[in-house]
Amino acid sequence: MRLTLLFILLSLGVVARGGMPVEFIPENEEVILVWPDGAPNDNFSPTSITDSVEWNAVDTPVLHLFRSPVPTGKVVLMCPGGGYRHLGVQNEGYSFVPWYNDLGVDVAVLQYRMPYGHPEVPLSDVHRSMRILRERFPSSLVGIQGFSAGGHLASMAATHYTDSITRPDFQILFYPVIAVSGPNAHVGSSQRLLGENPSDEMLSLYNNHLQVTPDTPAAFIVHSSDDSIVPVANSIDYYNALVANHVPASLHIYPFGDHGWGFAKGFAFFPMWTAELALWLSILK
Repeated sequence: MRLTLLFILLSLGVVARGGMPVEFIPENEEVILVWPDGAPNDNFSPTSITDSVEWNAVDTPVLHLFRSPVPTGKVVLMCPGGGYRHLGVQNEGYSFVPWYNDLGVDVAVLQYRMPYGHPEVPLSDVHRSMRILRERFPSSLVGIQGFSAGGHLASMAATHYTDSITRPDFQILFYPVIAVSGPNAHVGSSQRLLGENPSDEMLSLYNNHLQVTPDTPAAFIVHSSDDSIVPVANSIDYYNALVANHVPASLHIYPFGDHGWGFAKGFAFFPMWTAELALWLSILK
């Protein structure tokens, strides 16, 4: 029954391939398999994606690349949020594409695998995606953007890179999960990332504010002070760690908005964050 309904919705254009309701998928799309020869690791998904509640998660990670007609030498790898349970590919992915492309920024929306207690799995999808983008855009700055749990993945990429190729040139974080333990942690994301009983060493390793160094890339961070899902202290603690390590960082906290507003034009501070981010990107070197 579910498959029949999903097929009908896909036929009507109501549901994206990622499983989320969409207004559109931009036309200038290039689809790239992240691991065309098979991934080097496994998340040991407990059920098939079709039968799982994670019905818009993915077994095979995919990059959806959208090139700007007026490129300015900047590329953003986007990691949608979803609590490490699913992916909000529309409001935290496709919806950004026309705006970024108009700015001259190329965009790659990543449908990454869920961790199911294996944090190295989504991180490896990001690392491989960074390598792919650097091959296709050898002279560009390649940065990463993440939302909520996708913001944890993006900040993890910014603090857990393996070499100069996988290190992002910049990071953009929207209401990110940063802490996986303590009073500011998002418990669901933490459990899905690390499992039910992670060691203290694992918790420390993936509390990303504890992993910031002077080599962490420059950051643009936005959050709402009334966020009821991911406490704003996540962004504040990460920002403070960046400043302590002399990493250029811009933090914008809005008085209301709660969580998950993405590219919603009805968000009261939409004109502010778009103007601030466009300016930040324009002067980024």
